[in-house]
Amino acid sequence: MREWIPVPGTAKARLVEAAVHQFEVAGYEAVNVVELAAKASVTTGALYHHFGSKLGLYLLVRDEMEKRIVERMAGAAAAAGSRGRPAVRAALLVAFDAAVRFGVCRILGEPPPVERDDPVRAELLPLLPKRLAPAAAMLAAAWRSALLAVAGGTPSPSARASLSYLLDPDGGP
Repeated sequence: MREWIPVPGTAKARLVEAAVHQFEVAGYEAVNVVELAAKASVTTGALYHHFGSKLGLYLLVRDEMEKRIVERMAGAAAAAGSRGRPAVRAALLVAFDAAVRFGVCRILGEPPPVERDDPVRAELLPLLPKRLAPAAAMLAAAWRSALLAVAGGTPSPSARASLSYLLDPDGGP
């Protein structure tokens, strides 16, 4: 069993569950460690024991969600032809749908609190011609903006349609 997956009902599991909810609702900066621990029915000491810090807990949650998203992107790109516009479009729309379904739009949309590589950008790079490598960062940013729109109250079908419009080579309505 992977180490991050806590035994259901344990303090660690309750902290992860509360963290996903709190970070999604409020964003990393606004989450208070005391309130987070209280929502999980544990002490702040339990949070520090299991994760070292609020940042440690956040990065665990974000990393796991990004891994799940990237796995889905790879599958969608492979199903769409492995490279080029169709693969990029499929990867980003499947990733958008998964983030909405998992309820982690703010978590994955907001910039991480520490400097790190963007796994979504990295997943897009091999799908693009080398001369268009800068587009990977731009496309990842558009995807994250669509997620933040949902986190801010935009209905997910509207945000998805807007993202799809940006990815449409014909620029259709």
